[in-house]
Amino acid sequence: AKGMREYLESKILQALVQEFNRLRKPIGAICHGVVLAARSCDQHSKSFLFGRKTTALLASQELMAWALTCVWLSDYYRTYKQTVESEVKSVLASKSDFVAGPLPMLRDSSKKLNRGFVVRDENYLSARWPGDAHLFGTEFLKMLS
Repeated sequence: AKGMREYLESKILQALVQEFNRLRKPIGAICHGVVLAARSCDQHSKSFLFGRKTTALLASQELMAWALTCVWLSDYYRTYKQTVESEVKSVLASKSDFVAGPLPMLRDSSKKLNRGFVVRDENYLSARWPGDAHLFGTEFLKMLS
């Protein structure tokens, strides 16, 4: 939703992502949050995600949510004209560093973690959508211990 823009465009949060990475602290992002990671650039204008594997909200998910709700909510689910997947891929070292995972059909749960999908690359963990949140939380907790 457009309300996410303040968070995604925050220079303060982008600098914190870089600082957490410098300190090797765990960094996690789900859905549109991966855009914040993508926009977090170092002093050489390289994205935090450059050279990392990641996932994010898939274009197919984003466009389907918009198509199913646009009659009632207009452009509510289109945060930007460019999809999350497209923006994230644009900052990666290789398009193959974006991992889409299996078709997201069902939400995960604490008892059905196998429905979720995450990608971990060193101190960074990403997930595609809130339907991956239980697995994401479980894996992020492991990173904290």
